[in-house]
Amino acid sequence: VFLLLILCQMRRVLVPVKRVIDYTVKIRVRPDKLGVEKTNVKMSINPFCEIAMEQALRLREARLVEEVVAVSVGPAKTQETLRYAMAMGADRSVHIETSPHMETDTDIQPLAVSKLLAKIVEKEQPILVMMGKQSIDDDCNQTGQMLAGGLGWPQACFASELQFLDDDWVQIMREVDGGAQKLKIKLPAVVTADLRLNEPRYATLPNIVKARKKPIEILTADDLGVKIESKIKIISMVEPPPRQSGTIVESVKELHEQLKAIGAI
Repeated sequence: VFLLLILCQMRRVLVPVKRVIDYTVKIRVRPDKLGVEKTNVKMSINPFCEIAMEQALRLREARLVEEVVAVSVGPAKTQETLRYAMAMGADRSVHIETSPHMETDTDIQPLAVSKLLAKIVEKEQPILVMMGKQSIDDDCNQTGQMLAGGLGWPQACFASELQFLDDDWVQIMREVDGGAQKLKIKLPAVVTADLRLNEPRYATLPNIVKARKKPIEILTADDLGVKIESKIKIISMVEPPPRQSGTIVESVKELHEQLKAIGAI
């Protein structure tokens, strides 16, 4: 009972992370046109999740929080991403393991992920959920908002700055169309990270070795009482058409004539 009380009182940040195709890889559509090719393709932590993890670690280093916990949903290989998060500095991880046949970019969708994360929030009792604004595979940009709505917590999306004002309030600068918006929100809260929030650190070799000894708690959706259902079905996926080459013009008059010829003006 005493240990449980300590865990509940600890100021903790929960950081959801996702395993995605590395951003440097050229994406290829599968022959069946129902997804992208992942066989023998380099996978990495989602860049926005990496930024969120960096911010959580900076909060711990500033002694504003005491523990950083990474969580991820996906098949067994997802643990590679969690190990990387712990190599960056996360204290421990939670893996919600799914069937190896479930695709994290198509079958495991934001609504189901938000419900699973809500159960982890209930279990871990963090003061802050710090997560990427979106993943670069499905680009949904929905999970953070759905999680905050399900929990009834304040939310601040697309954060480019984060500052603790005191133990109960944080100030967020968020990017919006045409400028920036400054928000003050009460903890506990959900914050999603934008690209300019920080520059993530590299996981060093010694820390990668240390991460192998850090604990990963493995759960399933059934353990959490959540049913993973696909609400959207992919009908067809095609590659974008190749970009047409441009034309160099010698004068404004020639530019005007060419634009008029193609019906642009």
